[in-house]
Amino acid sequence: MSAGASDAERRDRAFLARVLEPGDELGGRWLREFGASEVARRIAGGGRPLPDASEKRWAGLRVRSGRADPEGDLATARERGVRFLVPGDTEWPGQLDDLGDARPVGLWVRGRANARMWALRSVAVVGARACTEYGAHMAATLGAGLAERGWVVVSGGAYGVDGAAHRGALGAGGATVAVLACGVDRPYPRGHVQLISRIAEQGLVVGELPPGEHPTPSRFILRNRVIAALTRGTVVVEAAYRSGALVTARAAQRLGRFAMGVPGPATSALSTGVHELLRGDAVLVSDAAEVVELVGDMGELAPDRRGPVLPRDLLEPGARQVLAGLPGRGPAAAEEIARDAGTTVDDAVGRLYELRALGYVERHGDGWKLTRQAMISVSPDRRRG
Repeated sequence: MSAGASDAERRDRAFLARVLEPGDELGGRWLREFGASEVARRIAGGGRPLPDASEKRWAGLRVRSGRADPEGDLATARERGVRFLVPGDTEWPGQLDDLGDARPVGLWVRGRANARMWALRSVAVVGARACTEYGAHMAATLGAGLAERGWVVVSGGAYGVDGAAHRGALGAGGATVAVLACGVDRPYPRGHVQLISRIAEQGLVVGELPPGEHPTPSRFILRNRVIAALTRGTVVVEAAYRSGALVTARAAQRLGRFAMGVPGPATSALSTGVHELLRGDAVLVSDAAEVVELVGDMGELAPDRRGPVLPRDLLEPGARQVLAGLPGRGPAAAEEIARDAGTTVDDAVGRLYELRALGYVERHGDGWKLTRQAMISVSPDRRRG
């Protein structure tokens, strides 16, 4: 177990992890105001209800408490190579404290890496489960690119974009974290058992729920706030309008983290959510270098983006100017070309002979015209009929 919190604190929080649902802000307020020991004692012992707990809610918590076995959960976790981190542990990721009263009661962790250290340099890559080939390709490329740059890739272990991002990081020999909406000893989806086991060996598998707990729709949504809080920023690769990935990005924005989106085809329903995000305060990114430039330290800049080098780019400036002075169709006299190029006739004629030697222009009677090779080398806004 991680050093820091006392055994009693860990046991009380293991009890509350079984009784309170993830993201329970009222429960989080109780923890903040009364401490784990008092909250656990009041719920387990049937004492006076805690503030603002309705009769129905208190009865429900009491029923749950009767099934809780914190010592058994902690023993099961140890047997399965899982540790239970709580606030106060040296390995506790401090970023989770930004969630306030919605902070996890504790974090169950599989894997040898230090969760706090890994969270300091991590990025979430999330998106659609039923993603397109484009989405899977972009997620895997981002995962690999981030891992190669020394960043930890965090996602939810789901099909589609999540799985592709994890595999990209693993394939690059990098670090990745899967945040589950169930017990970390019970990987979900079942089709990703092998992937999640590999993540546990090479990275970390974490979650708020005790051993054996199953996922529910609400737990998936609430899990996303943990992904957002753990990381410096969230990249959404593909997402429809009603997507859990957008919940993660918006949680990141509320927490002061970066929200980023990878654009897709305007005709794709799976990119509509991303595009809506980009119409707001999210930042458009297309590769890992651009993500790192945004979330990384000063000086971690993406390379300048430039188009391909064309043959005309290698010409002297004066020759390029004369070349741009020729009409797109038909011949022109040297005087006319000189005027459009802003130079003298003698200079224009000298440059025209130079361009002819390079295959850009040809004589046509008393005038000069572009060769077929040069047609694609002249800026469209300088062509005229």
